Amino acid sequence: MTRVMPHVDVVIVGMGWTGGIAARELADTGLRIVGLERGRFRDTIPDFTAPNALDEIKWNSRGEMFQDLSRETLTFRNNSGDTALPMRRLGAFLLGDGLGGAGVHWNGQHWRFQPADFQMRSHNEARYGKHFVDPELTIQDWGVTYDELEPYYDKFEYVCGTSGKAGNLKGNLQAGGNPFEAPRSRDYPTPPLKQGYGPRLFAEAARSLGYKPFPQPASNMSQDSYTTPDGVEMGPCTYCGFCERYGCYNWSKASPFNTVLPVALRNPNFELRCNSHVTRVDLSPDRKVARGVTYYDVAGRETFQPADLVLLCAFQIHNVRLMLVSGIGQPYDPRTGQGSVGKNFAYQTMAYVYPFFADKRMNSFAGAGAMGMTIDEFNADNFDHGPHGFIGGGYILAQTTGARPIQQTVLPDGTPTWGSGWKRALHDWYDRSLTIQAHGGSTARRENYIDLDPTYRDVYGTPLARVTFDFPQNDLKMRRFLTDKLTEIARAMKPTQIKVSLPPVPFSIVPYQTTHITGGAITGEARDNSAVNTYLQSWDVPNVFVHGANCFPQNAGYNPTNTLAAMTYRSMAAVKSKYLNNPGQLI
Repeated sequence: MTRVMPHVDVVIVGMGWTGGIAARELADTGLRIVGLERGRFRDTIPDFTAPNALDEIKWNSRGEMFQDLSRETLTFRNNSGDTALPMRRLGAFLLGDGLGGAGVHWNGQHWRFQPADFQMRSHNEARYGKHFVDPELTIQDWGVTYDELEPYYDKFEYVCGTSGKAGNLKGNLQAGGNPFEAPRSRDYPTPPLKQGYGPRLFAEAARSLGYKPFPQPASNMSQDSYTTPDGVEMGPCTYCGFCERYGCYNWSKASPFNTVLPVALRNPNFELRCNSHVTRVDLSPDRKVARGVTYYDVAGRETFQPADLVLLCAFQIHNVRLMLVSGIGQPYDPRTGQGSVGKNFAYQTMAYVYPFFADKRMNSFAGAGAMGMTIDEFNADNFDHGPHGFIGGGYILAQTTGARPIQQTVLPDGTPTWGSGWKRALHDWYDRSLTIQAHGGSTARRENYIDLDPTYRDVYGTPLARVTFDFPQNDLKMRRFLTDKLTEIARAMKPTQIKVSLPPVPFSIVPYQTTHITGGAITGEARDNSAVNTYLQSWDVPNVFVHGANCFPQNAGYNPTNTLAAMTYRSMAAVKSKYLNNPGQLI
């Protein structure tokens, strides 16, 4: 028999970045709030103290902070004619689990999108003509502009103590920053990180070719201390080289632990329940109102939590799956193009070049998650796409995130894969290369979507999410273009040799590429082409708001965290100023 909990005003599903932001923003409302996190409780102390935080076997090889795929996973296929199979081990992307979510194991790369990224269709059609956009693409405008999001970008940067150098202050270009960024209201709260030898070599080569390198914006603390606007203290980055896939032992990488959760947890009206796995949103008989959510608690008891307002703040794919399982909105049908829930799954388009130097050591063991030098000449619509036949782009980054011997060993082409030859190459080339990457956008196409798998279920009997995805031809053209630019800069560094590495085509879910999966519950100005409105409110069930990268109609060439946070802040501002006073559709 289902256990019924006392009624609350708000239930938040997922307590990572967006759930933490939502709980923080509602802390002054007096509302009774419950936050449900399917994973266990964790915090910097005791979970990520040194040397435990630097255990490469535990965190990288065994993936102990990631989702347990034996209990819940997803299925994958490249096209709708294939049979989807379960992802049995973590590969192309890493699904977080536990309090703080993916905000614990991210790198801290903290980018704003460009204005053109929010008008992907209208901007490109206006500049290049309607026939320039490949007919297979289902890109669309967000319905939100950069100018509307700028105050929330700024807010999150100050919450995270982001390190960087402004390139455009209120329309005035600033030396040393990104000359292509949109106008910002003020500079970053802290100065850029120190740069390692490899990124400095890259910057010199890029300048010699006429490009304008700048330090990557980083939510890794560059100064001795920083106090957030909420009074939370952050410590200095020690350049330990253990950021991505690791929790930070020094409170220097911004995460929910040292930004928003401390404020939320001090709220006497907020209750956090970890080990609480939500399986559905319960709707009224007419399916127009959410009554609350059903979850399994730590003892395995099915539990119903009634609430007036439901905020879905889980990771992208989990939010979409909850909407599909719960019957919120119309599922997307790629054959007809009808429906919006599950539509426009997108990713990131990556390419890598590794220059090797027989006469140089990079000292790359001294690294940080977002330490690197970048050029932005070939991102968004910062260049003329007309001669190249594609839209979109990506930034080019030389970064040093560490020299971890298991994950970060890269050897030249032709190296034996085992035995004495491999050992000799590792001895000769360790710390004599660096990573230069193209971080490209991902345009949406009709055949890339999420639905429910008809065969496979999780440990609770709920159908798994089924992902259908392959690279659009547009994005493969873009990748070839960006790879040529990567190689040009790498050769200008005068290395002994270079290695080019491209993720396989068709897309494979096996090798890691990036955790930036987006779409499935996309935003828009009309219910016929979006699952949520521009305040992230469900068109069909107005007391459900859906926060996260699932709202992206397509993915830009930048990392998504700053934008999904800004969208959440904007949504919560509307909840507080409009919805709570007059519950119902905001648009």
